[in-house]
Amino acid sequence: MPDRGPRPFRFDAEVSPGEKRHFKHEVGETYLGDPVEIPVTVVNGTRDGPRVFFSAAIHGDELNGVKVVQEVADRYDPADIHGTLVCLHVLNVPGFLAQQRYIPIYDQDLNRSFPGKSHSNTAERMASAIYRTFVSQCDLGVDFHTSTRNRTTMYHVRADMGNETVSRLARAFGANVVLSGESESGMLRSVATAAGTPTITVEMGKAHRFQRPLIDRALEGVESVLAEYGVRPDQPVTWPGWRKVIDSAAEKTWLRADSGGLVDMEWGPYPLVHEGDTICTVSDHFRTEERVVTAPFTGLIVGILENPLAQPGHPLCHLVRLDGETTRAVENEIERGDAGGYRADGLRWSGDGEAE
Repeated sequence: MPDRGPRPFRFDAEVSPGEKRHFKHEVGETYLGDPVEIPVTVVNGTRDGPRVFFSAAIHGDELNGVKVVQEVADRYDPADIHGTLVCLHVLNVPGFLAQQRYIPIYDQDLNRSFPGKSHSNTAERMASAIYRTFVSQCDLGVDFHTSTRNRTTMYHVRADMGNETVSRLARAFGANVVLSGESESGMLRSVATAAGTPTITVEMGKAHRFQRPLIDRALEGVESVLAEYGVRPDQPVTWPGWRKVIDSAAEKTWLRADSGGLVDMEWGPYPLVHEGDTICTVSDHFRTEERVVTAPFTGLIVGILENPLAQPGHPLCHLVRLDGETTRAVENEIERGDAGGYRADGLRWSGDGEAE
């Protein structure tokens, strides 16, 4: 990237080179006519470099990323960086206030509304204001998510690895698992990437929580990205020890309940399961009938049902296949005591006694 010299970051105001500014930017109005404002931090470095956006709570109940973005905004000062950090702390403010996934009342999904329209519905108006004002000015981006309610997800990245610019970003973030594929129409990462701003999604844990081990890993990923793109040129790029890119439908599957009942999860403490291992059992209330759900292949559990009740067809777990080499790398990591995992990190769901 050619050295253009430090530039001001302009919206309806300006953040000059060498300046760090916290502010709220209006993206809509309430029923009372009061402004709906998203919290934003812009850290504009004293030296030239890329503009990187970090966004969270595009779904209002996904809180791990909110903590990540808060700490990124606090951690870096203009003298520390080459370029500009654009921290979009909470995108879906109405959902965040209601602690709901979607924009309340009409249940509109902000993450299916980009790039938005200035004269359309509430979600598209908000998306337009966010995209036009901030995202469109950036060179790359990281969008933080968690699973939806009643589920949790292993720490991983979702990215279109067939796009070289996105692949570079995903690999720089340093997650062990990358689920490759194009995202759905209207998603922030798909729209931004198509417009020349490569963007990845980071999935981490469960809704309605701050989960410190996952937040710390994401902050390491942010630092690695900043190193890769010269924003923090004196820092190292992270190598996670092993990496598995899942780029085929045959390499992943959702296991679903065939009968209704009570679900007992038996996998763990690490998310590695071997072919034939018991993942969970589903039993009726009298325990006269019990179905054992086993792993159809050796792989990693990247998503899991948290609600211990299931009906036929309910998803129980999301499993991705591992080859022999990657399986051995994961096993070695576990033997060394270096492996993390949802249960291994003590991030238990309510049925396992997690503090509320």
